[in-house]
Amino acid sequence: MSENNPILQDLRRSIETWDYDLMERSVKEALSQGISPEVIVSQGLAKGMEIISDQFNEAKIFLPQVLAASKTMEGALEILEPEMACTDNIYRGTIVMGSVRGDIHEIGKNVCCAMLRGAGYNVVDLGPDVSPERFVEAARKYSADVVGGSALMTTTLVMQKYIVKALEEDGSTVLMIFGGAPCSREWVEEIGGDGYSASGSEIVALVNRLLSDENREVSP
Repeated sequence: MSENNPILQDLRRSIETWDYDLMERSVKEALSQGISPEVIVSQGLAKGMEIISDQFNEAKIFLPQVLAASKTMEGALEILEPEMACTDNIYRGTIVMGSVRGDIHEIGKNVCCAMLRGAGYNVVDLGPDVSPERFVEAARKYSADVVGGSALMTTTLVMQKYIVKALEEDGSTVLMIFGGAPCSREWVEEIGGDGYSASGSEIVALVNRLLSDENREVSP
């Protein structure tokens, strides 16, 4: 379907401008015209979220706008979910996110969650101060494809290492990604993580790349 289709343009604009009413009208109109949920998400809604990501990366918008766009995207997915019941799962994968034990900072993690939700992922946000054991339990409970741990303080950075150890000891094959101010690509490689994201604007590309690895069998 052409990206110039008026309905797809409205879907993109509804996310870009976090216009909830326009989103609801556009999603329902698209469904009534026989446009598949997959096309609605990939060629409409997700395109709007890509614009939000670019604008955030360029400091043209800030966290409140990102969260508003993400909330609009979540509402669209809720409308579409029943339409997907007899076909493929609407979500591209399940991501468990949290700030590591001892760390109460959430802004960076919240941006990452918003970006991932906007990109069509099912995100389970465990909040701040999450122990390695809770990451393991959540990964198992939600059949996660990816676990992400954020550390904003130098004193809590070591908890990322303990998360890797706990998941490995549990026999988990989940992908593990990490970020935060004191974190680095070298650190993630040293502790055995699978990926490093420096910012919320990078995390979607990272997760997309990791889950598109043809050698990896992604959880259903």
